[in-house]
Amino acid sequence: MRVLVVDDDPVTTQIVREDLRQFGYDVTIALDGRAAFELIRSGQFHLVVSDWQMPEMSGLDLCREIRKRSWSGYVYFILLTSCSGAEDLVSGFKAGADDFLTKPFRPQELCMRLRTGERILGLESRDMVIFAMAKLTESRDNDTGAHLERMREYSRLLAEELSSWQKYAAQIDGDYVQLVYLTAPLHDIGKVGIPDSVLLKPGKLTPEEFTVMKRHTVLGGETLQAVAKSRPEAQFLAMAQEIAVSHHEHFDGKGYPYGLQGEAIPLCGRIVALADVYDALTSKRVYKAAFSHEMARAVILEARGKQFDPDIVDAFLRREQEFISVGQRFHDSADVTLASGLDPSSKPAVQSTLTASC
Repeated sequence: MRVLVVDDDPVTTQIVREDLRQFGYDVTIALDGRAAFELIRSGQFHLVVSDWQMPEMSGLDLCREIRKRSWSGYVYFILLTSCSGAEDLVSGFKAGADDFLTKPFRPQELCMRLRTGERILGLESRDMVIFAMAKLTESRDNDTGAHLERMREYSRLLAEELSSWQKYAAQIDGDYVQLVYLTAPLHDIGKVGIPDSVLLKPGKLTPEEFTVMKRHTVLGGETLQAVAKSRPEAQFLAMAQEIAVSHHEHFDGKGYPYGLQGEAIPLCGRIVALADVYDALTSKRVYKAAFSHEMARAVILEARGKQFDPDIVDAFLRREQEFISVGQRFHDSADVTLASGLDPSSKPAVQSTLTASC
């Protein structure tokens, strides 16, 4: 993470530079406010640590100039000051400062303030990237409808249920549940690289076409990895990448792209796998009508321990009434539900949905 340190005292800047380097930051020095402003204009710096008192352009003036402009992303601004009075703090906040640090300070304290800035910048990046990429995915698929909205709600319900189990207490907390909810819509981002002739084909895919379709998992992982390199502060992309790559892996090892088995499949991928298939089953597609909840439930129970993690299936059973409510709330008007008495094993569309769902 790049940090711009602004101070007219070369000795102070060198000390701060060395301290921050020990915490893993890439530090650039500016000896006055005007030079700092030009560096910020380059778009490379979103974390700024500036002294208050400087000739020509003070830290307060620099902050005001930053807030007057529109930037590609938010600039998090920390003021270093020997002033600690209420009036000074009010002046700093009015200028747009995000945080203050009173001199003298410990390096660990400055690092803590920067970590806070990173988290705030990460939230901005997260929401921006998820929205843009999810909409990109949605634009390629004529059958998507409210799929993304339902998908993330189903995924959240499963993660919430598992979080209450002792087995997952150390793995799933509130942050994990929220990340699953936010990143589940990116599960099919790799479809942007699948030709229309395959992606939009109104019928069963040939074995050759299905091989092409399966590549969307790897393409999704590569896409998210590339985004992660350009936005290293966006740590949520690690989960998004795991979901994109693994949501078609099967618990028995017969899925794709790598044939992972059991708990070798990331937990987030196992969660999204069931949410994805449930929504595909209960939604209208070009090759099938929408199945009832009862039919979808029967299919999922049949695949317990095969395609799906038994724990995820059990979590689904405990929250199935909420699944039904989500489906009703985000209902696609074009869906036509089949009679619940139909035998799912007699429908060719069931297998097509399980192998090529969304």
